[in-house]
Amino acid sequence: MTGTSAIMARILRDLPAGGGPDLLGGDPALCARVLGVDGIAVSLGTDGALTELVWSTAGRSAELEDAQCTLGEGPGFDAYRHRTLVAATDLEHVDPRRWPAFLPEAGRLGVRALFCFPLHLGAVSLGVLTAQRSVPAPLNAVQTDDALVLAAAVTAALIRDSGKRQSFAQAESHTTLHRAAVHQAAGIISVQASVSLVEAMAILRAHAYRAEAPLLSTAEDVVARRLHFRDNRDGTATPSGNKD
Repeated sequence: MTGTSAIMARILRDLPAGGGPDLLGGDPALCARVLGVDGIAVSLGTDGALTELVWSTAGRSAELEDAQCTLGEGPGFDAYRHRTLVAATDLEHVDPRRWPAFLPEAGRLGVRALFCFPLHLGAVSLGVLTAQRSVPAPLNAVQTDDALVLAAAVTAALIRDSGKRQSFAQAESHTTLHRAAVHQAAGIISVQASVSLVEAMAILRAHAYRAEAPLLSTAEDVVARRLHFRDNRDGTATPSGNKD
């Protein structure tokens, strides 16, 4: 390793200072500039799936995380599940069989390069730090070192502030809790369609994908009873004023 840059060292000092609506402190936009990428995101995971976006730059990074969550595949999932760095320096040259649903979505969003750093301590995997670019190119040595140190610092902050992390996850009114409705919707679908929670999540993702709608808004429709799966697994819209 070549060492952490001076700017990244200053950013790291701010990470434990997260307060208010933020689980992490620091400035993700500044982190992205230091890493030489267009955006970054931190998503936490449970049971082999990325479930909550907790820290990101505005725009494309959040959309990219939502796409991975909707489709249930992508480099972030691989990095999280296998606890290893996944770097795709040119997504247009990735074998289309690797992420068949995700790659077209990444292309639609204008993402050409992705670097996914697992947030883990030994066998315990907490989530993933993802950096994205609109042009194909690898990270240089300093940028790679900065990203590895940033991932380690984020992991340490999450482990150190585990109580704060739990409070964040339980805050129903929290505007930055990105996918709380998704879990609730999966539970509703599980009851409506008489399937397991895993199958219910697959049904929810499939409907969002077919409808070309964000997973979060689809889940909110289920929770609000605008969409239900009692009679079929494709989903049935409930007319306005006739909610079940």
